[in-house]
Amino acid sequence: MDRLPDLALGNVTDLLLDAICIVDTQGNFLYISAAGERIFGYRPEEMIGRNMFNFIHPGDHDRTRNAVTEIMAGQPKPHFENRYVRKDGSTVHIMWSARWSEPHQFRIAVARDITQRKLAESRQAAIYAIADAANILGDLDRLFKRIHQVVDDLLGASDFIVAVCHPETGRLEFPYRARPEPLSPESQARISRLLAEPVIRRSESLLLGAGELRGTAAGPEDNGLAAPIKSPEGTLGALLVLRPAGQLPFGEQDRELLQFVAAQLATAMERKHMLLRLEHMARFDPLTDLPNRALFMDRLQTALKRAHREQGRLALLYLDLDKFKQVNDHYGHLAGDRLLQEVAGRLLGCVRESDTVARLGGDEFVVLLEDMAPPAAVEQVADKIRRALAAPYRLPEAVLHIRPSLGVALYPDHGGTGQELMAHADDAMYRAKKGATANNRPAAGS
Repeated sequence: MDRLPDLALGNVTDLLLDAICIVDTQGNFLYISAAGERIFGYRPEEMIGRNMFNFIHPGDHDRTRNAVTEIMAGQPKPHFENRYVRKDGSTVHIMWSARWSEPHQFRIAVARDITQRKLAESRQAAIYAIADAANILGDLDRLFKRIHQVVDDLLGASDFIVAVCHPETGRLEFPYRARPEPLSPESQARISRLLAEPVIRRSESLLLGAGELRGTAAGPEDNGLAAPIKSPEGTLGALLVLRPAGQLPFGEQDRELLQFVAAQLATAMERKHMLLRLEHMARFDPLTDLPNRALFMDRLQTALKRAHREQGRLALLYLDLDKFKQVNDHYGHLAGDRLLQEVAGRLLGCVRESDTVARLGGDEFVVLLEDMAPPAAVEQVADKIRRALAAPYRLPEAVLHIRPSLGVALYPDHGGTGQELMAHADDAMYRAKKGATANNRPAAGS
């Protein structure tokens, strides 16, 4: 059979969906079939004579060089993958089947565009990674770190930022940044421009830090992407990825990927907030927002273990409000609730941040004082609490005068377990209540 004419062979190769490429020993293109334009975005004549590394994504240069070395050593590469930068600046993922021709001293390869497959794989991986991170209880910082890893794997960036709008002030906050140094005015302006469309659209200006920056369209010099984090209630914030000016710009596929990740993050954040709310409800008193009995006992057990290990001391103060029932009977339960909230605030003002104030229920409160060595120091705190709670309560219903009954238990003097300390402090409180004067009753007055 006669050999197929060169013209007919060219017609056949031009019909192929995959591109046939021939490269010399230096990596310069010698031939590219017609499909190369669909894959690379360049006409074949624009690539022939140029080195392939002029088109390969910078992040894949090293691994491609390693693959070339193996191919030229006689090892075929039927499934090698790398990325090229198309003429329009977007990224195309290519799977190569390549071999070395020793007689001709060139490499011949078939390039297949697998961008859509890689995009689908990346999105699926992002779903799994974000869903897995969302299942981790704790603060959102761990979730943001995991999202950073996902975005870095997908896009690569010099900086990654999570921007969140404060629900009350509308001020933009940055709970997570890949680079910890403070934002310069130039960086703030750059972020403001990138956020103009996804975030500032809902208002005329963006509050960023202490200043107000007008949202203007981002330009090529900003070299970044922003995608809104949206919930049914509105925009929560945005994800930003940045690259230094002059580096490879982000493409439309990069934008779509970031938008996809931001949508997944919005769902994860909503779920995380819901879980945190449920956890908070289970461990904090809904009226005063103080720790409840369960959380207090956890903290007491932890404090006792630490005190035992370090041979330290701690104190437990147990108190209730004398004649509190009469407040509810005379002025209503709303007045009683307001009184309890005021008591909680005053208690917090009497102790250190390291101490714990909890509401056990009704008008019963406990205070855990850690690292309180001398009993005299504990008594000073107890006196401070008595004075603070005895001051008049100016409520909408009336001005009330309420006094607390307070009992104290010391570790290790009065017990070595939480139950023993609670029982001792409770008994001491009731002894104090019995000794209260008859004038200790709620009364309206000025």
